[in-house]
Amino acid sequence: MEMKLVRSRTDRKLAGVLGGLAQSLGINATILRVLFVILLFLTGFFPLTIVYLVLVFILPNKEY
Repeated sequence: MEMKLVRSRTDRKLAGVLGGLAQSLGINATILRVLFVILLFLTGFFPLTIVYLVLVFILPNKEY
């Protein structure tokens, strides 16, 4: 079964990017969100903010 990276429609806080990534990796979305926030502070906000915004526009929403 092929796993596509898509934005989640059900497990979303902002745009569903981290929820979709967590679903495709098979991990808890809360853990991924905590890691994202920690890395956001460690990298000085800018790099991960740009990556997140790019993924918002590139990744399609999950189809039912």
